[in-house]
Amino acid sequence: MPHRVVFAPEARDDLFRLYLFIAERSSDARALAYVQRIKAFCLGFAEFPERGTRRDDLLSGLRVIGFERRVSLAFHVDDDKVIFDRIFYGGRDLAALIEDGTP
Repeated sequence: MPHRVVFAPEARDDLFRLYLFIAERSSDARALAYVQRIKAFCLGFAEFPERGTRRDDLLSGLRVIGFERRVSLAFHVDDDKVIFDRIFYGGRDLAALIEDGTP
C-alpha cells in the first residue's frame, strides 16, 4: 500500500523561500518549474519510501537524499507516511542546522 507524502510546515516554507530565491534571480516560470520538479520527486516516495541515506547519527530515523545536485531533502518514514521535514538548497550544513534545532 502506498505511503502518504506529507510536507512539514518547515519544508513548505523552504520551498516557498527557494521559489522566491530563484524567481528573483531568473523568472517566476523557472522558479515554479523547479519547485514543481522537487514536489514531483517527493511524491514518488509514496511507492518506495525508504530511499536516501540514513542519518541516525544526526537524528533518529532521519534520511537525506539529494535532488539535482543542489537540493538536499531531509525526511523520515513512519508506518504509512513519508514526512519531508526540510528542503535545503545550495549545500547548507545539515549537521550544523540539526544541532541548532533548525530541522
